Amino acid sequence: MLRLGRREFGPHEPVIMAIVNRTPDSFYDQGATFGDEPALARVEQAVAEGAAIIDVGGVKAGPGQEVTAEEEARRTVGFVAEVRRRYPDVVISVDTWRADVGEAVCEAGADLLNDAWGGVDPRLAEVAARYGVGLVCTHAGGARPRTRPHRVVYDDVMADILRVTVGLAERAVGLGVPRESVLIDPGHDFGKNTRHSLEATRRLDEMVATGWPVLVSLSNKDFVGETLDRPVKERVLGTLATTAVSAWLGAQVYRVHEVAETRQVLDMVASIAGHRPPAVARRGLA
Repeated sequence: MLRLGRREFGPHEPVIMAIVNRTPDSFYDQGATFGDEPALARVEQAVAEGAAIIDVGGVKAGPGQEVTAEEEARRTVGFVAEVRRRYPDVVISVDTWRADVGEAVCEAGADLLNDAWGGVDPRLAEVAARYGVGLVCTHAGGARPRTRPHRVVYDDVMADILRVTVGLAERAVGLGVPRESVLIDPGHDFGKNTRHSLEATRRLDEMVATGWPVLVSLSNKDFVGETLDRPVKERVLGTLATTAVSAWLGAQVYRVHEVAETRQVLDMVASIAGHRPPAVARRGLA
């Protein structure tokens, strides 16, 4: 059972985490939800379309203008508090690697800290433990925040992913983070080239076999774009194909831009796998 905030999710229940970027320079939407009202409208739409988790990010993942911890907090803390007020049952996640920001958003009502940079600030797990919130433990290949990979080499990329993510998860539980609220993430594109990310997807069942819930952040990423030679705005089909494969291999949480489309893919895969009945079953029965 995965427990985040007020919500519990069964082992075969796919969960959508909707991305809400509080940045003026995000790679996908170029700041469409930087303002409060567009961001709140995005939350409303995402929840209506089936997102159980809202993931709030205050810093672009890639290189760009420096964002201090103070500015990151300014972009996220008040917004988290307002989402908490409007949606008491939604799970609020914050994408941050900084412990100081993590503490501030937990005070504002966050339920989950999404550490996409693989424990670069070890105090973040301590914050999660202190507040009793969840933690995403990600493989970033030792990359520093907001850097791009360059000629990264692994003897076995999945072996490294398992070593790092399981190690981070066990450390978090040892610090006091609730075991049922810890997830592991292979970190597609983070500290990896396209072939690494494809292999991580192909071998995702090895992560699932660890028993930790697996989160994948696939949405419109560069590995999809390079695989199909498509620009950012033409990666949805590749993302959804990768989502279907990940669902079949057992991933549970999906960090996405396109909520409604992802919901249909996950529902279809769950029905094929026998975990969800068809919404309607009239054919051959009338």
